Order: sequence, then C-alpha cells, then structure tokens
Amino acid sequence: MRYSEDIIEEVRQRNDIVDVIGSYVRLQKKGGNYFGLCPFHNEKSPSFSVSGMKQMYYCFGCGKGGNVITFLMEYENDTFAEAVAHLASRAGISLPEQSEDREARRASEYKAILLEIQKHAAKYYFYQLKSERGKIGYDYLKGRGLSDETILKFGLGYSVPAANEMYQYLKKKGYTDEQLKDSGLVRIEERGVYDKFWNRVMFPIMDINNRVIGFGGRVMGDGTPKYLNSPETPIFDKSRNLYGLNIARRTRQPYLLICEGYMDVISLHQAGFTNAVAALGTAFTAQHGLLIRRYTKDVVLTFDSDGAGIKAALRAIPLVREAGLNCRVLTMEPYKDPDEFIKNMGAEAYQERIDQAMNAFMFEIKVLRKDYDFRDPAKRTEFIEEASRRLGVFRDELEQDSYIQAVAKEYGIDYGMLRNKVLSIPLSAAVPVTEKPKEASGRKREKDEGIRAAQRMLLTWLAEEPRIYERIADIIAPDDFTDSLYRQTAVLLFEQITKGTVNPGEILNHFIDDEGSYQEIARVFHTGLNEDATKEERNRAFRECVIRVRRNSLEKMADTAEDFKQLQQIMQEQKALEQLNIYLD
Repeated sequence: MRYSEDIIEEVRQRNDIVDVIGSYVRLQKKGGNYFGLCPFHNEKSPSFSVSGMKQMYYCFGCGKGGNVITFLMEYENDTFAEAVAHLASRAGISLPEQSEDREARRASEYKAILLEIQKHAAKYYFYQLKSERGKIGYDYLKGRGLSDETILKFGLGYSVPAANEMYQYLKKKGYTDEQLKDSGLVRIEERGVYDKFWNRVMFPIMDINNRVIGFGGRVMGDGTPKYLNSPETPIFDKSRNLYGLNIARRTRQPYLLICEGYMDVISLHQAGFTNAVAALGTAFTAQHGLLIRRYTKDVVLTFDSDGAGIKAALRAIPLVREAGLNCRVLTMEPYKDPDEFIKNMGAEAYQERIDQAMNAFMFEIKVLRKDYDFRDPAKRTEFIEEASRRLGVFRDELEQDSYIQAVAKEYGIDYGMLRNKVLSIPLSAAVPVTEKPKEASGRKREKDEGIRAAQRMLLTWLAEEPRIYERIADIIAPDDFTDSLYRQTAVLLFEQITKGTVNPGEILNHFIDDEGSYQEIARVFHTGLNEDATKEERNRAFRECVIRVRRNSLEKMADTAEDFKQLQQIMQEQKALEQLNIYLD
C-alpha cells in the first residue's frame, strides 16, 4: 500500500539515517559525514558516505544513494511498504491498517481481476495448441526440439488466426471491455475489437509467484514482428520481471544464466540448465540487475555471438556491475545462440563453456582489441591508451593491479609500462568500457551535457548553501531547469528554501518509485563543493553556472516564441544576462 506523504515523512524523520545504517554497516566519522565500506558492492577502501545533516547516503564507488527508506529497500530487498513498516515499528509509529486504504484496496482488487484474465487466456492458448486448429503451432515447437514435458512446464500455447476470438471468449467469462483493454490482450478501437495475438506460438510470462502476468507471441515463419509482447499493464512491467525467474530462483546453481530470448531459456531448461532467465522483449536494465541480486551475486551472460548480441552484452555489463553482481561472459562460437549450440554440441559442452566463461572486463577489452591493427604501431599505441583509460576506473589498488597484469599478459604489453600509463591518467579521464568510443556527433551532445551539468551544479549550490537563493530568486525559476528531473527537484527545493528548512532526504521521497531518478538526485545532493577554491574562483563558477542555466532557458523560450514582441523581450533579457553581476560572497 502507499501511505500518505505525512506518514512517510514522519517515519523518515523519526529514524536517524546514521543510527539505522550504523546497525548494518560499521561507520566512522570523517569531517561532517560518516564513512564505511559500501554494502552494495565489493570494495577495500570506504567510499560509502552517510550524511546526518542531509539524512542521506551515497556511495562514490557504485553510485548507490538515497534516504533511510531506500536503504532498507536496497539492503533488505524490501518493497516500499515493507521498508516503511519496518522503520515505523522501529520508531514506535502506528501505521494505518491496509483495510482503511480504499484506493489501495480497489487497486489490489483490480489487479486480481487482470491476473484472472491472464490465467484464463493462458489456459485457452494451451488448449488451442493441443487442438486440431493449433497443430501448426504444436508442430513448430516440436520442430524446435521441445518435448511435451517442456511444453507443459512452460505452459506454451497457440493463438488462432481469428480477429477477436479471445475477446469473445473472455467476454463470455463476464469481463468488461475496460478490463479486457487493460489486460493488454485486446485492442478496442472505433472500427472494431481485435485480439492482440493471433496465429502465433504463445509464451506465458510468469512472475516469481508463478502467476501469469503477460505473454510473448512468436510468429511462425518470416513474418514481422518476430516477437510480439504484451504492453505494459498494471500487473506487467517488463523492466522488473524476467522470463523463467519463477523457476530459476529455486535453482541449486550459485549463478544465473542471462539469455536474450524465450526459446534460449526454454532450450537451456530442457537441457538441464534450470538457472536460465531472459529479459522480456526489452534490453537488460538496472532494475533487472537488482531483481537478480535478490537470488544471487553471480551471473553469466549467454547472449548471441553475432554483432547484435555482442553489443547487447556490452550494454548489459555496466548495469550488472551497477547492481553489485559479478559477471562473466560465455562465448558460443561458432554457433549463434544457446539453442543452436546445445543441438549441435550437447549439454556437457555447454557446461564447459560456462566453466570457461570470460571475466566481463576482459571480454570488454577483447572486443575493444578487434578495432585496432597491432601491425600498425600507431594503432597499437591507441589501444594501449584506451585500455589504460578503462583500467583507470578501478579504485582499489589490488584489484586494479590484478587487471593490469592480466591485460599486459594477454596482449603482450610490458607490465611496468602499462602500470605507469594507468597511474598517470586522471580519474576524471577514466571511463568504463562499453563500445569503442565514437567521434561525438558531438557539439550538440557536449552542449546538452554541459547544460545538464550546470543545472545539476546549481541544485548542489542551493542545497549546500541555501542562503544564495536570495541572490538568484529574481533570475532563476524552476522552469529554467529544462531537464525534467532537475525541474521537479528545483520545485521541491525552492519550496523548502522559501519555508526556511532544506531537507534533501524528504525530497528523495518523491522519487522513491523510480530508482534511476532517486539515485541521480542523491548524487546531486551528495556532491561536495570545491572547498579548496579561492573566493574569486567560487564567485566566477557560480556566476557562470547561473548565466548558463538562464541563457539556455531563454534560448528554449525563443524557439517557441509566438510573436515578435515576445521574441524582442527575450532578446533584451539575453543581452542583460551578459552584464549580470552576481556573486556568492
């Protein structure tokens, strides 16, 4: 259930974040904050910071951040409601009974109806597969090598080539058009009603409690799209569920295999690898990583061995790391995917590939290496430069040295030379491996990031030194923050400042349902200002920051000006902005 903002804030205020986190993590005070080893990733030196003043935590190593509620959600894998209840009990606060929350009860009852609809649909698709009408789908699955036991285990089915047969079937069950539309199984338009899926092999998608929450449908033959998936619904969120996890979470293996598609998962399970899962018709996300971490800290990526699969692996690796998971990458060459590999080589050979799976960082360097011709000294030097930047990301000295040794040995580079090169690179220049960096299409991207950086820094200034608000109140408004997330934050922060109390921890409550957003805002509020800068440098930086934010806002306004008079006014403001004399002290 969702509690009122007043209840949430009372719970948060009554639980000092230093005391709560201190019961899980050993903290030592350094300056105004407390530091300890991050509980969300492996590290040797403390980079996990807890601020009693801001009632926030932030890890400078992995980027995790938030308030006392999100800490429990991360650490204990609690839902939001569970974390609030835990903290309320700790503080002796009585929470309203769920039965009193009519809105939450209605939402829960409606979700139950949608789950019933999915269950009926799954039974219907399965029945059709076993009927004469579904023979084409059944033959397709048997042709892919699936046994009847596997078909039953995954509840596979078939959607007949009819415009609205599923709709008619579910209507007879007593469901309303609104409910059926929200189920994602039908489309209701002015010109008629149509089933979402027809003439496809059907893959029921289940949550970890074995409840059907959606479907994937695969076309037989060369039709498009190859896979069609249920849309997002009140019970189906692609970024927070994984295909096969309802079975894989009970595996005895200490790791999970992450695949690209439904058939990969099913083929692996049939071959005995019941720890295989896959994303649901979307790229692997940070939320997927956090979901996996509830069950294991080790994953093996088993993506396709073609170019698209390699790119998908490179995109997934940073997200897996961000979730605090240990990652290896399996190669299936000369075969494309797990299904093809196992059919040709067998399960034992696949297990050997799992055992030989490459460390994710070394895989990234291996992919990077393919773009450089070592016969050309200039290209070899470029590779070493790029590899050094990648190695510079590691903050732990022992871990970094281990990787330097591994890269030096693998690519015939002198260890001492490579180590010196890595140590000479500023931390700001070190970047994580993704794909080979491309030339910026560039100036617009750099400008956009510069604008975001200015907006981000201005929020940091205001959170750290609220007194400066009076200096910008007549110049900057929340609408001047063109980044939507920063604009939302500015609205909340400006309101707090005008009321006389700045409380970053409370602001984070508003983003608690969006992990990416609350971590970004936690980083904004936990960024430290440069205390070593001179007074002149601080004033200059502040003035440039304010001007850049306002100038960008005026440029956006000019693009949408409706008449010349409005445009003229904007131009006058732009000219006056260049003469702005504003300072901190």
